[in-house]
Amino acid sequence: MTTNNPLLDSTGLPAFSQIKPEHIEPAIDQVLAENRELIKNILSNTSPASWDTTIEPIEALNDRLSSIWSPVSHMNAVANNDDLRAAYNTCLPKLSAYSTELGQNRDYYQACKSIADSESFNTFSQAQQKVIENALRDFRLSGIELDKNEQERYKELKLSLSKFATKFEENLLDSTNAWKKQITDVALLSGLPESALGLAKQIAEREELDGWMLNLEFPLYMPVMTYADNPNLRREIYEAFVTRASDQGPNAGHWNNDENMEQLLSLRHELASLLGFKNYSEYSLATKMASDTDQVLHFLTDLAKRSKPFAEKDLKELKAFAKDEYQVTNLHAWDMSYYAEKLRLHRYDLSQETLRPYFPAPKVIEGMFQVVKRLYGLNISEQKDIDVWHEDVQYFEIRDENNMIRGSFYLDLYARPFKRGGAWMDECLVRKNTSEGLQNPVAYLTCNFSPAVGEQPSLLTHSEVTTLFHEFGHGLHHMLTQVDVSGVSGINGVAWDAVELPSQFMENWCWEREALELISGHYETGEPLSEALFNKMQAAKNFHSGLQMMRQLEFSLFDFRMHMREDTVNSREIQNILNEIREDVSVVPTPSFNRFQNSFAHIFAGGYSAGYYSYKWAEVLSADAFSLFEEKGIFDRTTGDHFLHAILEKGGSRDAMELFIDFRGREPDIEPLLRHSGIAA
Repeated sequence: MTTNNPLLDSTGLPAFSQIKPEHIEPAIDQVLAENRELIKNILSNTSPASWDTTIEPIEALNDRLSSIWSPVSHMNAVANNDDLRAAYNTCLPKLSAYSTELGQNRDYYQACKSIADSESFNTFSQAQQKVIENALRDFRLSGIELDKNEQERYKELKLSLSKFATKFEENLLDSTNAWKKQITDVALLSGLPESALGLAKQIAEREELDGWMLNLEFPLYMPVMTYADNPNLRREIYEAFVTRASDQGPNAGHWNNDENMEQLLSLRHELASLLGFKNYSEYSLATKMASDTDQVLHFLTDLAKRSKPFAEKDLKELKAFAKDEYQVTNLHAWDMSYYAEKLRLHRYDLSQETLRPYFPAPKVIEGMFQVVKRLYGLNISEQKDIDVWHEDVQYFEIRDENNMIRGSFYLDLYARPFKRGGAWMDECLVRKNTSEGLQNPVAYLTCNFSPAVGEQPSLLTHSEVTTLFHEFGHGLHHMLTQVDVSGVSGINGVAWDAVELPSQFMENWCWEREALELISGHYETGEPLSEALFNKMQAAKNFHSGLQMMRQLEFSLFDFRMHMREDTVNSREIQNILNEIREDVSVVPTPSFNRFQNSFAHIFAGGYSAGYYSYKWAEVLSADAFSLFEEKGIFDRTTGDHFLHAILEKGGSRDAMELFIDFRGREPDIEPLLRHSGIAA
C-alpha cells in the first residue's frame, strides 16, 4: 500500500475521490515510521541545534503528517461510514502515541532550550521566537518534567482521552441518525413553513417513503420547534433531541454517553494533577488569554448578574403574551421557541421565514465575497474541476489586488445523513515555506443548512447567514495569514479564548444596511430587503437577547465549574452540577428528562473543554473591534486594512492581547458587547 496510495502524494490538494478506508492505516504507519527515524537522525546531529537544522525540519515532518491526516479526519466528519470510522479509530492511538513521544522527547526539549538560551535567538523573527516559546511551554504540558513512570501514565491518559472523545462523538452521530418520524397526515404538520415541508417531503422521497420524514438534523428540528402548531409533535421531537446519547428518551440506553463523560472528566483531572495543576480548568488556562480561574469565573458571573434581569423580563413578557393571546398558562421547554416566534411576529411583524426568500445561498455567498473585497481588497472566485467528497461541495480561491493567491477553501453548506451536525472551519493545508516555495493555506468551511428543494435554491434564514459569516471569519483568519512558520501561521498558536474574535467579528456585517444590500436579493425577483424589512430586523435584533445570553453563560459556567472539580464525578454528579448552575443563572425551567450534557460535543469531543467561556470572552473583543468600524464606517478601507494587518495576518505570532491593543489602541472594553446585546451596563 505504499505505492498508489493517494494519501502519500502530499503535493497539492487531497484526492478525495481516490481515498479509500484501506489507504488510511498504511499511510499513517509509513509516515509515522519515517518521521520517527528522521527525527532521531536530526536530533543525533552533534552540531549545535539551530532553527534551520532542528526546528524547521521537524516542523516540516509534522506538517506532512497533518496534511495526510487532515482529509481523513475531515471525511470522517462529513462522509462517515463504518469502514472509514474503523480505519480512523485504528489510527487515533498511533497518532496519540507519536504526539506524546515528541512532547516528551528530551533531546528535542534540550535542543529548543539551547536555541532559546543562545545569543542568536534575538535575531529570530517574532514568529520563530513564538514557536520556540510555545514549544517550551508545551513540553511542560506534555510531561517533560515527569519521571519515567509518570510519563508512561501521561501517554496512557492521552490515548484514553482520544478514545473516549471519539466514542462520545460517534454515539452522538449515531443517536442523531437513529431517530426518524414518518408522517402521512399533513394536518400533523400544521404551521410548518413550505421550506420545511418541502425538505421533509424530499427526505421521505429519498428513502422511498410516502408523506413526510422528520429527523433531528437542524434544518428540520428547528422549524418543528419554532412553527409546529401541534404541541405533542413539538414535545416528541424535543425529547428525542435533548435525550440523544443518554439514558432517557426514545432510544434510552442506546449509545449512552454517561460512561464517556465520566471517563473524560476523570482522565482530564488525573492529567492535570499529574502536571501539577489543581484541576483541569487551571490546566486549560495555560494556553489561553485569561490569567487564572478566578478571572474567568468573575467574568462569567458578572456578565450573568448584568444579564439576568433582562432574561427575567424576556420570560415574563413571553408568559404574559402566551396567556393573553393563546390562553396558555404553563410554558414548557418545547413551547418556548414556538411562542417566542409568535411574539416576535406579533411585536415586529417579522419571522425568519419572512426573511428566508431574500437569502438564497448563491446570493449570500456572492455578497459575502463582496463584503470582503470592500474591507480588504480581496477577490474570490470559484474554481471548477476540483476533486471533492460530495457533489454539493464548492471550491474557491482568494487573491489580493496584485493577483497574488492568499488562500483557498472548500465550502460544504448542506445537511445530509452521516455528516456531523453543526458548523465549523478546519485546516486542510497551512501556510508555510517549503523547499519548493510557499505553500498557501487551504480551509474546510462546513455548515448544515437546508439544501435546495426541487427547482428552488437553498434559502437561508438570517440566523444561518450569520453562521456562514462566522465560519468564514475563522477561514479568513486561517487563509489571510502572512506568517510563513506553520506553528504560528493562521489560527495555529492563537490563544483559544481569542480564536473566536475574527469569526464573531464578521457576524456584525449581517446586520448592516450597506452589507445587506450585497448579501440579500429575493430568489424570484432579485429585489433586496426593503427599508421596512430592514427596520423590522433592527427592531427585533435583540429580541430575547437576555435569554440567549443566559443560555450561553449557563453552558460556560457548567463547563468551567465542572472542570474545576478536584475529584472524579459520575453522571449523576454531572447532572447535579448542571442543575446547580441552572438554579443560579437559568430563568427557564428544564424538564427532568433533559440530558443536554450527553450531546455537549464542544466540551466532550471538541476543543472547548474548560474553554466554552471563550465564546463570550472573544465576543467582548469582537464587539469592541467592530465599534471602531461603527465610528469610521463599516466599509472604511483604512480600518479594514488595519484589522487585516494587525489581527488576521499575524496569526499566533504574537500574544492575542498585544495584537488587539495594536488594533484598538487599548485593552478591550466590555461596553460595546453590552450595547450590541441590548443589555445596559
